[in-house]
Amino acid sequence: MKFTYKDYRIYSENERGKPLAEVVFPKVDENTVCIEHTFVDDMLRGRGVASKLISATVDRCRAEGYKARLSCSYAKKWFGEHPEAGDVLRR
Repeated sequence: MKFTYKDYRIYSENERGKPLAEVVFPKVDENTVCIEHTFVDDMLRGRGVASKLISATVDRCRAEGYKARLSCSYAKKWFGEHPEAGDVLRR
């Protein structure tokens, strides 16, 4: 699955522009984003797509020097299962 990054959003759409998967992480200050929302279409659930979205967000945060806050329940669960990504969390 190919993801697109634009305006603090990583997503995939079908050929008609319908969102199939996305993570939204707006900037809240100069150095911080907030992972607010993760969505995966029903037909893609159970395939690890949400995990790939959060992993891509972690990569983006590292590349751009951002720390992340979490308000998305899935992101909170994911970071609990991936302590190696904890370096991007704003404590």
